[in-house]
Amino acid sequence: MNVIDELKTKIKGKNLRIVFPEATEERNLRAIALLNQEKLIKTILVGKKSEIEEAASKLHVDLSSSEIVDPASDPDFNATVDAFVDRRKGKATKEDAEKLLLDPIYYATMMTYLNRTDGLVSGAIHSTADTVRPALQIIKTKEGVSRVSGAFLMEKENEKYLMADCAINIEPDSQTLAETALQSKLTAQIFNIDPKIALLSFSTKGSAKAPQVDKVREATELVQKMDPAGSYDGELQFDAAFVPEVAKLKAPDSKVAGQANVFIFPSLEAGNIGYKLTQRLGGFRALGPILQGLNRPVSDLSRGCSKEDIVEIAIVTAALALIDDGN
Repeated sequence: MNVIDELKTKIKGKNLRIVFPEATEERNLRAIALLNQEKLIKTILVGKKSEIEEAASKLHVDLSSSEIVDPASDPDFNATVDAFVDRRKGKATKEDAEKLLLDPIYYATMMTYLNRTDGLVSGAIHSTADTVRPALQIIKTKEGVSRVSGAFLMEKENEKYLMADCAINIEPDSQTLAETALQSKLTAQIFNIDPKIALLSFSTKGSAKAPQVDKVREATELVQKMDPAGSYDGELQFDAAFVPEVAKLKAPDSKVAGQANVFIFPSLEAGNIGYKLTQRLGGFRALGPILQGLNRPVSDLSRGCSKEDIVEIAIVTAALALIDDGN
């Protein structure tokens, strides 16, 4: 059973509600139809109802079991506007809110914040910034988390690894790296990974000296204080983190080296290259990015995604909602 099948079992029958603000886009509509057929989640589409129904009709997609929410005619629109103004605390007038909330992404984000949905999936036709900005303004980060990060699950046959941050923070400082490591531990557990977390560098245990190495070492010390029960170590080169024989030589006293399954990269440049090398040269399937650190689940799609990718991310988003609810 692969990861997605495991998550399907977890979410089946939980009546979790996932909202799709890109509701006229073909891949989204076909993915929603597949989700409806499997009865895995309750799908909610946000946008102009007539446009959504026309797009679905052209594609011969059945949306009879989906809910369509048109912000302009939604009975809860005024209450949502008031809630947005209150949430933004003086940064938006009521007039601003009325205009902004006609944008399906903003409205879907408010619905998620107000618990009208359990999670949000967007990004097939919008940039990461378009998806993340409303989430940061409205849903905001969890207590103790200053920045959102993006993780990828890498899967091939019986192998599962988590890699972060591969999507959001260009040059994270030591605090951000520590937060990313801790949030990645929680994400790994969703996929039944017993997390052993390596904070990666071009140095292992002082083999090189540079500010970049100091940053990773400081991040390791921070996260170990934040979560003493977790298994974290750094700074480690990838071979020391992954290969037992190398670990014995380079980091013999480490409880993580040689057996790491969660990898924290020191920069977005390294993370993005690292997961794509694993995907393309290693033949691993990449599932993500999974946004970490928000109060409610919001998932950002790649604009090159397939309908199957959207289905899988929706399933992951629903599973994240279960964790947030303590189930």
